[in-house]
Amino acid sequence: MIKRLNIYFREMFPLIPRFLLGMIVFGEIYFITLLNYGVTDFRIGIQELIGAYTVFAFYMYLRISDDFKDYETDKNLFPDRALPSGKVTKRDLFTACIVVQIIAVFLNVRYMNNPIFFLLLYGYGFLMSQWFFQRHKIQSNLLLALITHNPVQIIINLYIISFTCIKYILHPFTYITFLVMWTLYFPSLIWEISRKIRAPREETEYMTYSKLFGYKKSTKFVMFLTLIDIVTNIILVWNLNKISVAAFIGIVTWITIKFLHYMKNPYQYKIIEKVEKYTYVQESLMLLTVAAYLIVGKI
Repeated sequence: MIKRLNIYFREMFPLIPRFLLGMIVFGEIYFITLLNYGVTDFRIGIQELIGAYTVFAFYMYLRISDDFKDYETDKNLFPDRALPSGKVTKRDLFTACIVVQIIAVFLNVRYMNNPIFFLLLYGYGFLMSQWFFQRHKIQSNLLLALITHNPVQIIINLYIISFTCIKYILHPFTYITFLVMWTLYFPSLIWEISRKIRAPREETEYMTYSKLFGYKKSTKFVMFLTLIDIVTNIILVWNLNKISVAAFIGIVTWITIKFLHYMKNPYQYKIIEKVEKYTYVQESLMLLTVAAYLIVGKI
């Protein structure tokens, strides 16, 4: 089983990069919230590590539950993936996932201060794994799947924000928590839509937004989302680092130009490739802004 799981995790969910992602997601939301509240006296301990582990564990739960949900479809469209190809079994994945989630439950019950939001997080994840008990309606409807599934990043953010506000005794209902709640959500939404935008001659039986609405309208919508995303980030870093503000304006100008070029000629590159670069740079800028503030203060 270990050998089979190693194949799965290497192909579908590399453990070390995903744990680092959990730390990055938790750290970004945690520090952006505190710095915008003016808190610089950090009390970092085991709880922060548990929070990062919880994000990692929840991402694993989503990954494995998605593979279970899409098993029959993947056998036809993606037969080389680890589960449909038989490289790993459902029993293997179920066992590994259960162990990781039990650890998350124990650590949260024992050490964390926001059990209601932990339950909310996993409750939403469970509903997603069950197609919200409306599989016949959601699975065949791309927009309905997006509306019901993509907000999960907001729930993850709420888990982190709630822990932060409770620990530091901060008022939870402010424009700061509202804006931070949307941080990372827009990048995930932009990525999710962009990966399902294709040029007309590249369409297959796989359902895409470009097949539903055309590649131009789909690209325009993603371009609109990136503008909202950048405005949200600029507001959050405005009082922290003005250099970051200029950098955000630069990156959104670059991706906007790429969107416009793509709408003129969708065969010159895949739009998801440019969106992924935008996401990496944009999230790196957020992390660098936090790091710069912690090291040298306000710029």
